[in-house]
Amino acid sequence: MRVITANVNGIRAAARRGGLEWLAAARPDALCLQEVRADDGTLSAILDGAGFGDWSVAHTEGSVKGRAGVAVVTASPHKEVRVGIDGDFAEQGRWVEADVVVGDRVVTLVSAYVHTGEAGTPRQVEKYAFLDAMTQRMSMVTAQDGYAVVTGDLNVAHREEDLKNWKGNLGKSGFLPLERASFDRWFAELGWVDVHRALAGPGPGPYTWWSWRGKAFDNDAGWRIDYQLASPALARVARTARVGRAATYAQRWSDHAPVVVDYAL
Repeated sequence: MRVITANVNGIRAAARRGGLEWLAAARPDALCLQEVRADDGTLSAILDGAGFGDWSVAHTEGSVKGRAGVAVVTASPHKEVRVGIDGDFAEQGRWVEADVVVGDRVVTLVSAYVHTGEAGTPRQVEKYAFLDAMTQRMSMVTAQDGYAVVTGDLNVAHREEDLKNWKGNLGKSGFLPLERASFDRWFAELGWVDVHRALAGPGPGPYTWWSWRGKAFDNDAGWRIDYQLASPALARVARTARVGRAATYAQRWSDHAPVVVDYAL
């Protein structure tokens, strides 16, 4: 099972820039998309034009037009779909789960989009609440020893090796101690695995996000904030992982790069 997670930075813009062709050429079994920023009809039309028209789609729009939106798109039919997460996040377009049957196993695919936050503001408090809700949901999965992967733009660099200018970002949202502590708990206490880091080895990088501005991309001054976090059972069958970084700035179709993982299911 090849799973690709990608913050498309707007599905219409990604399609215009060649992103859907890139995703199709990568031959996924499942696509987990963030910042879709489109209604169901628009998303379906774009997927159809890229050859995914007969795939199963679980999509939740953001409550504000043109913001957020996440989707799980799979070649296999969805056994069950769940939208939203505990707390006040059901209508924000930031969490969707789809169960698919792979062989004799049920695998839960999650597409998540955590907002950026801002240190010392209510927006940061809301971000912490979302991360806490993730912890509660993820603890339920590991308690059941299920096969699951939480993918997406989580907007947190876990360690110093996960962003180029970590010293300059101390005290800023995306690299705050309480944010990073959520990841520590997921890994150390709940047993979830950062698949890309586990397979790629120590950093720095490889990064998954670079600002559109300046020379950030050319200088590889990025952040690793896009993840595939596998439950213990699924992590045991993860085989390869890579970042689909564009060869040049001109070939970028999003400010994020996809993360591609193959699982031996």
